[in-house]
Amino acid sequence: MKSTTQKGLTAIVVVFLILLIDQLTKIWVKTHMSLQESIKITDWFQIYFVENNGMAFGIEAGGKLFLSLFRIVAVIFIIIYLTRLVKGSYKKGFIACVALILAGATGNIIDSVFYGAIFDASYPGHVASFVPFGEGYASVLHGKVVDMFYFPIVEGTYPDWIPLVGGQNFLFFRFIFNVADSAITVGVIALLVFYRKTFAHSLLSKEEKERLEKEKKEKEAIGEA
Repeated sequence: MKSTTQKGLTAIVVVFLILLIDQLTKIWVKTHMSLQESIKITDWFQIYFVENNGMAFGIEAGGKLFLSLFRIVAVIFIIIYLTRLVKGSYKKGFIACVALILAGATGNIIDSVFYGAIFDASYPGHVASFVPFGEGYASVLHGKVVDMFYFPIVEGTYPDWIPLVGGQNFLFFRFIFNVADSAITVGVIALLVFYRKTFAHSLLSKEEKERLEKEKKEKEAIGEA
């Protein structure tokens, strides 16, 4: 019981902290910067305010309502999955990775569900502000996701000898993202690098897990004989 409680607290703390930082940064940018305004931190890092209708890193896919509903369904499944992990015999590190993904997905859902209803529109030259619920720039579920972290690390021109793109400008890294996107990315990478087998095992059915455990015990018994 103590172990389950600790793992549950780990998941709650991770989700809470990520959501807090994510929403504070988004609200600050939304209420202090006009759309496409930038603040130069270094030559390779800027706070650059953009909004998008799509998935992580500004990727567009499908209609706005579909994306909002898809995010909500995905978060429900992740919550159910995370609850199973907390009750099971999984390490806190693995649970923290899944909690990062849950927090990131939830952070962007908050934008999609509520921001259109509580903010007026952001556009170049105009800084948005809070408005009475329902009087914003869009209806519930149709809000835009706020992005702000921009890392134009390498900028230049493709050599002329490269087919199709020779002479054209290139930029690495061109994506603009937020804390929620970062949490999802870190969580997924950590799962693949450190917990790939654990993740695969967690997706097995109860019957499959029992069968594997039985086979393991049989092999151990043969080895001891």
